[in-house]
Amino acid sequence: MASDMAQPGFWAKVQRASVERLHIRLESLLVLVALSAVMAVLSPYFLSLSNFLNILLATSTIGVLAIAATFVIGSGGLDLSLGSVMGLAGVAGAFVAVNLGWPSVFAVSACIIAGGLAGYINGQLVTRAFVPAFIVTLGMLGLARGLALVISQGRAIYGLPPEIVYIGQGRPFGIPMPVILLVLTAVVAHCLLAYTRFGRHTLALGDSEGAARAAGIRVEHHRRIIYTLSGALAGLAGLLFTARVNAGDPTAGINYELTAITAAIIGGTNLFGGRASILGTMIGALIMGVLQNGLTLLAVQSYYQQMAIGAVLILAVFIDQYQVRKESRV
Repeated sequence: MASDMAQPGFWAKVQRASVERLHIRLESLLVLVALSAVMAVLSPYFLSLSNFLNILLATSTIGVLAIAATFVIGSGGLDLSLGSVMGLAGVAGAFVAVNLGWPSVFAVSACIIAGGLAGYINGQLVTRAFVPAFIVTLGMLGLARGLALVISQGRAIYGLPPEIVYIGQGRPFGIPMPVILLVLTAVVAHCLLAYTRFGRHTLALGDSEGAARAAGIRVEHHRRIIYTLSGALAGLAGLLFTARVNAGDPTAGINYELTAITAAIIGGTNLFGGRASILGTMIGALIMGVLQNGLTLLAVQSYYQQMAIGAVLILAVFIDQYQVRKESRV
């Protein structure tokens, strides 16, 4: 009886999220255009083809992490370990390829498996040990980073095989391989979130866990899958970064989780769950890529760039919550 009562209005509310996402994507697109115009005026190098490719390459790693953040945040969760898991995955893949000398396919698999395993542990602790996601993923942030340093003995692992380097540096048809992989990942993620039961259940879980449970969704099982998926995507991001720089760097991905979460929220993902958009997240990732690239061209020091990212995150959350409060008063 509870399931029958919960479903009609509950599922209608989840479906209405698609209309809200459209408006937010348009707003984010306008911000991207305006920011690009400002950077083009401030720097004569911004509109060059080489710089455009640099933005896309930098966005490819952040974009994959932002997709992971979109699924987790959209479900009402939080993953602060994305950057560290990315670093661990890259080191794991490099260790398998260089130190063990195994074929490249095993190194690629090691990246994804290492990330997925870290995400699975996060999901298990959140759903079975009932530890808040903030604490679990904050702990994993330290654990993953420490394990990456232990495996690599604190040094970057160089000398990756050409098959892996091609993933990060290859340019089929003149398009950087990481950009191609980002687009493919985004298309699959968009279809998964927008057109499948998994996506509907993810947003339903973020909108109201109690209503989702009453509607028959296996909440704990679904949340474990989401965290595992998030970790696997962080592993893919680690593979792209490692292949691009031709090294398994244990310090890779520091503070990347902040940028990824910011990109997702700018793109329209509600920080408290129930609304998410992969297309919006891609626009948000491009905004962050343009911002960081423009500040670099303007010779702004890195710690000021971190301040800018933090300020953008606070502003994005403020605007999102302002819109939520405004809609609730209507």
